[in-house]
Amino acid sequence: MRQHHPFAPIVNDDSTVLILGSFPSIASFEQRFYYAHPRNQFWPIFETLFDAELKDNTQRRAFLLDRGIALWDVYASLTRARNNSSDSNLVDMVPNDLAGLLKRYPHINTLFCTGTKAYDGCRKHFSALPVQCRKLPSPSPAYAAMPLSKKIEAYAAVKEALNAD
Repeated sequence: MRQHHPFAPIVNDDSTVLILGSFPSIASFEQRFYYAHPRNQFWPIFETLFDAELKDNTQRRAFLLDRGIALWDVYASLTRARNNSSDSNLVDMVPNDLAGLLKRYPHINTLFCTGTKAYDGCRKHFSALPVQCRKLPSPSPAYAAMPLSKKIEAYAAVKEALNAD
């Protein structure tokens, strides 16, 4: 069954960094928010990097926007080959209008992709954009090859990009 992205990007006029995932997980669909699976490490990574406590989606949204971080996904719609959230099950993917988003929010000057599927999609569909995609490790609980401490080190590049402005 074809699925369409269930929620809008988190972005505002102060956003300078855009983090792109591939597509919302099943848990994210259910909770209507990014990185909602309880074992996903995305929010714990940012809590550690910024010494923040992000208890709910309202705090998470405010945290991102207050720091100039936008959040979205590479794909607008797709089909899941199997009923689980693995990126390997994503097929028949249609990209989001990233060029349009960057036009509406011209201060975004850095793109980060959370994992291989997002990174490969960014390079495939958006190579002509003036902003390069940079790859971060997947925060998914399925990506256990890298310990959380190493993921935090890699995601420090987001904080550095924010400080570079």
